[in-house]
Amino acid sequence: METFLKTLPVAHRGLHDGTAPENSLSAFRAAIQLGYAVETDVRLSKDGELIIYHDDVLSRLTQSSRKVVDCTKDELKKLLLEGKEPIPTLQEFLECIGGAVPILLEIKNVPEWNTRDFIAKVAAAFDGYEGEYAVQSFVPAYVKEYKKLRPAVPCGILATAGSSKADYGNSLFWRIKAYAVKHMSFNRSIKPDFISYSFMHYPNPATEKFKGIKLGWTVRSPEEEEYTRKYADNIIFEGYLAEKR
Repeated sequence: METFLKTLPVAHRGLHDGTAPENSLSAFRAAIQLGYAVETDVRLSKDGELIIYHDDVLSRLTQSSRKVVDCTKDELKKLLLEGKEPIPTLQEFLECIGGAVPILLEIKNVPEWNTRDFIAKVAAAFDGYEGEYAVQSFVPAYVKEYKKLRPAVPCGILATAGSSKADYGNSLFWRIKAYAVKHMSFNRSIKPDFISYSFMHYPNPATEKFKGIKLGWTVRSPEEEEYTRKYADNIIFEGYLAEKR
């Protein structure tokens, strides 16, 4: 598979810094200017709008303590990322990128919405978009559904060996879920085109077993990049400028 996923470093939530907040249009423009691929996150608002925001709860980057899914698009657009600029919608993000650089889209877990409806909305948003893109998620059902709807789009599994109980909403079954994520237990049925694994947990039996494209996240220094490239094809990075190869 000829794809940017093998060759072009991916800017995690754009090239964000003290001036440009993460997942902001200014961070995305900075990545475009330097020719990096862009990673970002999509969620759903209460009224079904596709929203670019990483966390489930808004409090880390805005003055609101509500969940994204409990807010309407209009309510979310009144909030400012780090007090600087509005939260983008997916449509605004796509217009900003405009095919200039590839996109790696993480589909966040939104259990409040039906899987088919959510993934269909994301897929439809890219209809007519002419730039290169791929999607990834920690949720196997999302990856499977996207592959079914858009088989030509590279779809990957996100994974880590370092999950905590809090990562699964303090679920009583969090250890079972963490085990499945760590070992990418659904890969045989889903057949992902690539994996994105936490760089610090390379190598392990699950990553060594996978023979497709491998990415490491989130790399934050040249030293971490050097380590990751021993085991992975490419990196998702932030906090410095990754080496282009």
